[in-house]
Amino acid sequence: MSIKSIRDIDIKGKRVLFRFDFNVPLDEFGNIKDDTRIRRALPTIRYAIEQGAKSILTSHLGRPKGEKKPEMSLRPVSVRLGKLLGLDVGFVDDCVGKQVQDAVSVLPDGGVLLLENLRFHAEETKNDPKFAAELAALADVYVNDAFGTAHRAHASTVGVAELVKEKAAGLLMKEELENLDRALSKPAKPVVAIFGGAKVSDKLEVLRNILQRMDTVLIGGGMANTFLKARGIDTGASFVEEEMLGTAAEILELAQRTGCAFVLPSDVLVAERMDAGAHTAVVGVEAIPKGEMALDIGPKTVERFVGEVRQAGTIVWNGPMGVFEIEAFKRGTMEIAQAVASAPGFSLVGGGDTIRAVQQAGVADKISYISTGGGAFMEFMEGKTLPGVAALEAS
Repeated sequence: MSIKSIRDIDIKGKRVLFRFDFNVPLDEFGNIKDDTRIRRALPTIRYAIEQGAKSILTSHLGRPKGEKKPEMSLRPVSVRLGKLLGLDVGFVDDCVGKQVQDAVSVLPDGGVLLLENLRFHAEETKNDPKFAAELAALADVYVNDAFGTAHRAHASTVGVAELVKEKAAGLLMKEELENLDRALSKPAKPVVAIFGGAKVSDKLEVLRNILQRMDTVLIGGGMANTFLKARGIDTGASFVEEEMLGTAAEILELAQRTGCAFVLPSDVLVAERMDAGAHTAVVGVEAIPKGEMALDIGPKTVERFVGEVRQAGTIVWNGPMGVFEIEAFKRGTMEIAQAVASAPGFSLVGGGDTIRAVQQAGVADKISYISTGGGAFMEFMEGKTLPGVAALEAS
């Protein structure tokens, strides 16, 4: 797929319509709790300013479902952007219409204007042609830098790209695609994937696709219980997706056929309840007491997983090893985070819980690449074509 970068086109003096992912968490007073997504967009915006482009920024925030909801306004983002960039960032309380057209018409070279939440219009998520045309009319150039929404075929990610002749990926989008491609298409061997989280069903297609690409797959978290039960092991009161047992058995068989080492926990940390004050014990997976739940991987499993990670050329990690939000059950996830961060191989981390885990462990800056995409990251790993990426393909 041939996709131009913003660096490959002349944007001086041109109206550039950007799609960013400014879907940041806000508190009850409308204050931004975490501006990571805004900061990740700064290199692209700064580049556009330096090149003398007229930058028109668009994004969604939350799920207003086509209604104008003040608590999901992007106005706080314009204020934070202004502080981070050290300049005035204009704001219009709509994303289409005369007010927007007027604001764009007076935007100077090097100027920055943020439009209101795209999803205040139901037409955005429906990829409505008229709505896409209104957005496209604002632009000479279209740049998508929102990898986090690249799996959505919306007006701002697909519709506009089909209408604006000159289009490109922003610096973050390019960075995301290059790093995911490095991990999945051109990986240094051996390749080790770590999967956790609660459900096999959430990772089903990823597992099916990735088994043929990985040398070793390490399974932790609640999803490990379903695989253990599929192997005939009594998992006590642990969470198990009973309806996925047949599928889990198929995946175990597929791993055998592809020659991928599929490693499940050998020991776990158990408790009667998911509570910080609960009594815990480490037991072998075949000795989980009735009435108790596996809530973290045990020390022998940690040692095995860490050994695999240390000798990996490439590491892909999605999903925690246990209920790491609770102090008593966080050790496995924290130790894996430390191991991934200190491993000599290339490490790719994606998914909200996994990112929070590496941040909590204080090692985020030692991970080779942290993906901004949640659903987009997972769909890329499933081997799917992302509509927002395909729409940028050079014609």
